[in-house]
Amino acid sequence: MEGRGGQRDRRPAPANSTSTTVVQRCRKRRPIPPPANSTSTSTWTGQRGRKPCPPPANSTSTWTGQRGRKPRRTPPPANSLQSIGEPPPDLHLRCADNLGPFGVIMVLFETQSGFAIFYFDRVSLYKPDAMENIWANFVKKCRADSVLWPKKFQVFKDKYDAINLDTGLNNQLTKMILKWHLPGQKLAVGKPEYKTVIEAELGILCLYDEPVMELMRGLKYLMHSIVPEEKSKLAEEDGLQASQGLKLLLDRYGFDVKPEMVNQCIIETACNLYDCDSSLKKQTKSWRLASDFLEEVSSIDSKDWEIPKLATALKIVCYPEDEIVFGNPHKMFTPNELSKLVTDAPKYEDSGIVKAIILGRYKEMVFLYDLKAQHKKELASLIKKAKEAYEAEQTRDWRGERSFE
Repeated sequence: MEGRGGQRDRRPAPANSTSTTVVQRCRKRRPIPPPANSTSTSTWTGQRGRKPCPPPANSTSTWTGQRGRKPRRTPPPANSLQSIGEPPPDLHLRCADNLGPFGVIMVLFETQSGFAIFYFDRVSLYKPDAMENIWANFVKKCRADSVLWPKKFQVFKDKYDAINLDTGLNNQLTKMILKWHLPGQKLAVGKPEYKTVIEAELGILCLYDEPVMELMRGLKYLMHSIVPEEKSKLAEEDGLQASQGLKLLLDRYGFDVKPEMVNQCIIETACNLYDCDSSLKKQTKSWRLASDFLEEVSSIDSKDWEIPKLATALKIVCYPEDEIVFGNPHKMFTPNELSKLVTDAPKYEDSGIVKAIILGRYKEMVFLYDLKAQHKKELASLIKKAKEAYEAEQTRDWRGERSFE
């Protein structure tokens, strides 16, 4: 029906008309709920269409009542590789479950002129080997950015008035803590008296132990990078120079170093050595799983072998004609073991082993061991120079004291 000017007439049709207006055609019909006195036990969802049908009674799948969804994956059996001989991969996550929400804990860090608030990755703080790993997160700011999130820094005219055992917390520090504290979140503090005061006055559970102290040393080492408002300096012995994790690494490689000798070059080179160890450690599980082929095909028990020996054995059975570029096979293996590996090499063609993966992992292992040797040599040279400089300084101080007398 055309109106004036050639335009369609949008007036509603008469009541007895069978035509449908534009508004009526676009209007969707609402679903009709079941009557109030209905005896149906089904739940009305407001959606038209067929309801999903449950599986047969003898089916082993898990019915979720939703169409198009895959059934939930059943957990691995108790005797799977995930549960034999190794702790659960998420054990450190379970240990950190009670440390607060959102995967972070709150940190109250004291500087020379005030206090700063940070969030820190709670899992990194309480992994089984946390004391060996925390320090490496603070060697450079770019490493700390992945586990540390600054929130607030405030200058306090009198830090003793801000928090002490006699007067407790002042108003400024109280507001600062409560503003950034999340419900159920724990607070890491650098002194035992801070833990006592905050728990008594604010009811916030606080952490003060060796991992927390290691965290505080890392924060002090990077203080001017993560708290640029702080202009004063801290004594070097309060930072990573006194780190327990760094000391554990140096002791493991036979370096007897006093904290006074440790400088930035030593810390960064030790961190490079730590990174090599971490990368090699990540390979360990893969090599142990691949060692099952040696047991199944050649009946060789390699459970107690070190990773270089195990990797070399798998390289030999996959590529028996290639030259071994890392280590001496005649020193690694007994004559019978080496002969068995070379003779059985053709049997591994149909064993299911992926040769390309073995070769790639082997090359990566060789590269990491070579790099590790370079960093260890460089670290030994730096420590030797640091010891000589320290001893020379001690001699000058001794001579100065004698001349003063």
